[in-house]
Amino acid sequence: MDIRIGIINSPRELGFEAGQSAADVEKIVGDAIASGTPHFTLTDEKGKRYIIATASVAYVELGTEETRRIGFVG
Repeated sequence: MDIRIGIINSPRELGFEAGQSAADVEKIVGDAIASGTPHFTLTDEKGKRYIIATASVAYVELGTEETRRIGFVG
């Protein structure tokens, strides 16, 4: 699943393919913001861990979980 996280005061966004489901990511981010946790961690498909400061999150965009098609569409 594709994730994009906008960072406050930064022209670029953090984007990666997540190993977690959309529901899991939504729960992790939502719980961190609601509880005032200083940071939260997400993991991509290759095992890289991203530690994101909760206070600097502007938005989180969750892509679809459907698999990509291979080949040509006619």
